[in-house]
Amino acid sequence: MRFLSNVLATLVGLFLFFMISFFGLIIIAALFGGDEETVAVESNSVIELDLSQVSLDYAGKINFTDIGQYTENHDGLMDIIHALSYAKGDTDIKGISIINSNSALGMAQTKALRDALTDFKKSGKFVYAYADVYSQKDYYLASVADKVYINPVGELDFKGLSAEVMFFKNMQEKSGVKMEVIRHGKYKSAVEPFLEEKMSEANREQTNQLIQSLWTSMLKDISASRKLSIEQLNAIADNLGARTPEMAKASRLIDGITYEDHYHDVIRKALDVEKDTGYNTVSIVDYAEANATAAMDLESSDKIAVIYAQGEIAEGEGDVNIIGDGAMRRAIRAARRDEDVKAIVLRVDSPGGNALTSDLIWREIELTKKVKPVVVSMGNYAASGGYYIACNANKIFAEETTITGSIGVFGVIPNFAELSQRIGLTVDQVQTNAQANGYSPFRPMDESFRAVTQEGVERVYATFVKRVADGRKLTPAQVDAIGQGRVWSGADATKIGLVDAIGGMEEALAEAAKLAKIKKYRTQEFPEYEREVFAFFEEMGLIQSRESLLKETMGAENYAVFQRIQVLARQRGVMARVPYELEIQ
Repeated sequence: MRFLSNVLATLVGLFLFFMISFFGLIIIAALFGGDEETVAVESNSVIELDLSQVSLDYAGKINFTDIGQYTENHDGLMDIIHALSYAKGDTDIKGISIINSNSALGMAQTKALRDALTDFKKSGKFVYAYADVYSQKDYYLASVADKVYINPVGELDFKGLSAEVMFFKNMQEKSGVKMEVIRHGKYKSAVEPFLEEKMSEANREQTNQLIQSLWTSMLKDISASRKLSIEQLNAIADNLGARTPEMAKASRLIDGITYEDHYHDVIRKALDVEKDTGYNTVSIVDYAEANATAAMDLESSDKIAVIYAQGEIAEGEGDVNIIGDGAMRRAIRAARRDEDVKAIVLRVDSPGGNALTSDLIWREIELTKKVKPVVVSMGNYAASGGYYIACNANKIFAEETTITGSIGVFGVIPNFAELSQRIGLTVDQVQTNAQANGYSPFRPMDESFRAVTQEGVERVYATFVKRVADGRKLTPAQVDAIGQGRVWSGADATKIGLVDAIGGMEEALAEAAKLAKIKKYRTQEFPEYEREVFAFFEEMGLIQSRESLLKETMGAENYAVFQRIQVLARQRGVMARVPYELEIQ
């Protein structure tokens, strides 16, 4: 009977597999095979800047190798910025409305989008903003608007910046699971959560200087838009002087207090549309999709390749959230070998990660520089391994709010010796040579292994310093003085030689064209990620992924904490990673 039940189970499994595959292929054929529908933009329209679907610079190109199909998304930040540039000259577009944006963008990304809106306003078209509640970052974006409105019972968060770091030392002692740490760099606080109960003085010093620099950058932009001095803005923050709608208006951070229906009346008036009628709108994501190639000079044979390195650096293929050596090296090689590609812009948004992968990508950049110029544009982060892959470019641009530097390395290895002892688990070993066993997580780390690992960390740090010194035309001693794992804002990094100039993607493209001695060009985006079809099913929601199931079960806030622990747990071997990811609310 058991044999028959096993056979039946196998047959059922095969049937289900073929049915899923069959219907999956039908779905994919429908998605890829039909004509793409584009949104028709009506005259006298307003773009609604809904950013809920936008979090990455690059939305990605995916090649499904097992079925020979290809897809490309256009909901990345750079797609949005290109769309806003095109909208300046689009006679059908009369203005932009920012309603309850709830943006998931980082600070440097928000700065880039804000600059694009400032440029859009030069067309003479309006930008209005409304929210029930403004977070500090969302207000920073909204403050660029001609008019800023808030709900009568809403709130505006404007109090300055702070940084919070979670520490695991006591949890390790209670659980018996210990993370053994070997590091170089007095500021390399990525591993402090395993070693301390609070910030070290070195970490506190760098974090304070960092958030002060970011806050100053934000205030400069808000000051210019709202015609308030930086001293006035700091006084408002210190006294929570905008905590109610009435106080926010009195302090001149907003222009009006009203409900959303009345806000739409303001837009109707600007459009010269009757009060009780509707008006034409188009979401920014739909507009970006409809005009993905509209501003591109398709007649030009010369190209600038834009290669996006976004996410943690790790081994493997990679995807839109992970910088893998597979997709990245393939992209750089393709751009290097394409005779029509005259220059490369590497857009980096990464806190770092695996040191070996960072060096492999660095090597591809080094080879490419001998053939054509490479310019770096830094996003929210270009730190540690993220800086490693950027340091040898011909020129580096960063936003003032970019978090960069963090030139330092560390190793983190889990150890279960204490836990094993508590639960009565023992291990024994035999070996042919003194070092044959290497490291066992079930025994305390011996000094010999620690010394060898420390030697490896020091070797990687020395290599990192040399890479930066050679790329930035500095001495190793100069790099070491500003290294040691310390993080810098983009504004401060320009003063110490880690960055050449403040600017975004447009400035980087202009510099790449100048170095390549071309005037007309079109851009080509990389990487193209190779995936299998069932990964597509997860992305489309046809199969629930492990991540989405965990998030649904744990809740968004608890899942965010879980993700932080996962990142720390992945830090095995020698890592080049930023101390933390700063969240600004």
